[in-house]
Amino acid sequence: MYDLARSLLFKLDPEVSHELSLDALGASARLGLTSLFAHQPEATPVNVMGIEFPNAVGLAAGLDKNADAFEALGALGFGFVEVGTVTPKGQSGNPKPRLFRLPEHQAIINRMGFNNKGVEHMVARIQQHRYKGVLGVNIGKNLTTSVEGAAADYLACLEQVIPYADYITANISSPNTPGLRTLQFGDSLAELISPLVEAKQRYAAEHGKHVPLAVKIAPDMSDDEIKMVADTLVAQKVDGIIATNTTLSREAVQGHKHADEAGGLSGAPVKDASTHVVKVLSEHLQGELPVIGVGGIVSGADAVEKLQAGASLVQIYSGFIYRGPELVREAISATDAYIKRQANK
Repeated sequence: MYDLARSLLFKLDPEVSHELSLDALGASARLGLTSLFAHQPEATPVNVMGIEFPNAVGLAAGLDKNADAFEALGALGFGFVEVGTVTPKGQSGNPKPRLFRLPEHQAIINRMGFNNKGVEHMVARIQQHRYKGVLGVNIGKNLTTSVEGAAADYLACLEQVIPYADYITANISSPNTPGLRTLQFGDSLAELISPLVEAKQRYAAEHGKHVPLAVKIAPDMSDDEIKMVADTLVAQKVDGIIATNTTLSREAVQGHKHADEAGGLSGAPVKDASTHVVKVLSEHLQGELPVIGVGGIVSGADAVEKLQAGASLVQIYSGFIYRGPELVREAISATDAYIKRQANK
């Protein structure tokens, strides 16, 4: 069924097919039809960041930017769904076209630019649902906000979504917002993260609810830079690291007609770089922070490879576009078998 749907959707403009798919999923939730395709495979729950995840496989941010279809997406079997990236104010993002498929490489290039309807819209959407799964919210800054003023944007989003999120991710690694990746380093990173950690700690003290804060980083860093980022995040007392976002490298897709398009490359070509970052983080952190591995997972074996590198959870996105719910089931089965083997050692 998904192969047929994909063949039809792939005949359309990528962004149009994306919107149609989300509209259909959102409509199924509104009509109470998610039970028709709900599939929650049996798996060993995984406790990470103080949260019990039904399984180790999640949906990465970027697919459901406005929380319009997270309930239906969760029904496909994901152990968790991450919505966003959301910004304080709605914004249209970068000019179109800004989304390109590279089917020969099972890859996507995007330069969306945090297009979303704003945090108030997202909160309203989440409030309309009674989703019982684990929900992450990915937050960012508006294009018109300076890098120096970014912390205020992240804080504004965090304070609005924290009552409804199971965890929050600060996205400081998208290549499509000018200057954003500079927030990953040195004093800039500490100055951004510190008020977010303080805000979540205040919320926990006032409401008795601990909402973990993760930070999503880029794959385009040296090993020394990865370790410096990790040290800063440990010092700032964040709860987890998501590795990684899309890459600026085009080495793996040279010669493709879209290879020179600006934006971040995701999908199979980023797998090795992402897994390397996970491995460097895991070896350096020695369990001080959990790592969520994302990037290039297009098979169950790819998901297990992230766990072998040291990830506690994985997320998929581009692979889901190419393979659909079959990949979700395959990844859950493979990661669950791996987790059970490790537990029995």
